[in-house]
Amino acid sequence: MAPPLLHTARIPVRWGDMDALGHVNNATYFTYIEQARVESFERLLPEGWEDGDGPILASIRCDFKRPIVYPATVIVRVYGGEPGRTSFPQSYDLTVEGDEDALYARAEATHVWIDRATGRPAPLPEAFRAALTTPA
Repeated sequence: MAPPLLHTARIPVRWGDMDALGHVNNATYFTYIEQARVESFERLLPEGWEDGDGPILASIRCDFKRPIVYPATVIVRVYGGEPGRTSFPQSYDLTVEGDEDALYARAEATHVWIDRATGRPAPLPEAFRAALTTPA
């Protein structure tokens, strides 16, 4: 079964996102993913979460498939996965508007819900857990 699509972000490429080789710098892909991740969290929990807890990024990896070149609008699709007690996966497909059939990058991340006072993992809120497996 395919993971549920949780969110789609559209992010314009800025001229400054490019490097000396004339394509978007690899590190900038992570900035696009971060923006999409934050937007997905806002959609999954529109009322926000408690001040004392929340998600942190535990790990992320990205496979770069093809270069993105200015001008373009990057489309980042955020997919959910089966949540654990305190952690949850997300994956991200990056394409370019007008060329959506071509995959430019794919990333996978693990997030952990933490109690900010202790810095220790905390159980995922039930509303968030349910939203992680509900398609957008």
